[in-house]
Amino acid sequence: MRSARRQAGAALLTAMVIVTLVATMAAAMVWQQWRAVQVEAGERARMQAAWILTGAVDWARLILREDARNGGADTLAEPWATPLAETPLSTFLAADKNNTDDAPEAFLSGAISDAQARYNLRNLFDDQKGKVDAAEVAALARLCSTLGVDSGVAERIADGMVAALLGTDDAPLLPRTVAQLGWLGIDAGTVRMLAPQLVLLPIRTPVNLNTASSEVIAAASGMSSADATRLVQTRQQTPFKTLADAKKLLSATVVLNPRQVGVTTQFFEVRGQLRMGERILQERSLVQRRNPEVVTIQRERISLNDSGG
Repeated sequence: MRSARRQAGAALLTAMVIVTLVATMAAAMVWQQWRAVQVEAGERARMQAAWILTGAVDWARLILREDARNGGADTLAEPWATPLAETPLSTFLAADKNNTDDAPEAFLSGAISDAQARYNLRNLFDDQKGKVDAAEVAALARLCSTLGVDSGVAERIADGMVAALLGTDDAPLLPRTVAQLGWLGIDAGTVRMLAPQLVLLPIRTPVNLNTASSEVIAAASGMSSADATRLVQTRQQTPFKTLADAKKLLSATVVLNPRQVGVTTQFFEVRGQLRMGERILQERSLVQRRNPEVVTIQRERISLNDSGG
């Protein structure tokens, strides 16, 4: 009888172990299946967001291409300068009733800005002479002083840019954006102060008098801050069609160099933001208008949460 009880206990224990193993394996299989579904859903959402933002960039390119056909100066009164407020994606799909039912609950916003409204750090290098352009270093130093930054930062940026472009020994990496000026030894605080007024474009470009701030205009052209402010105030009512229009507001001693300032733009920055539930995806694209085409030069995508982190 004792032997039978021991055998029965062993059988019960074995059965419990088997049940536990089966339950564990089943739970693991369910978790793996759930995880696979989550990964697939996340990848599908990511691909949807990427396609939508790509479409937003294409939309911006069409606007800039149409603006180029009209010709003339580029001003803040043109359609491209009007930002797109956050709008439900279904609004853009309303023309096709068959697509709105399954469309994701998403909201799209964006804006096109003039990249030549900021000072271009590429101007610091004189391509013809293959060295630093002293006049442009002085312009950047004036901008630094106006923004409350040590003017010596201008020379450090210029030296770093030229070394990177020439590929000299121990040269730093060439930054592609203003945010990467830390590669040239510029501290993060200084970069944050300068970033709103600087840009880094592939080629030398003049500052657009119709879109730039008075600080950038004064620094790039060498005119007084009072003259630059007068230009900004006047263009709000009457944008400048030519440099001659702007020159009428200035004294005879002020010279507007076409290499430094202008009234047209070929580089624009396109920013798009897509909000899908708790996910926020932002994209920044630098485009160049090569009449009649608009070409994407750079593209940067950032995923954010609702808190902006």
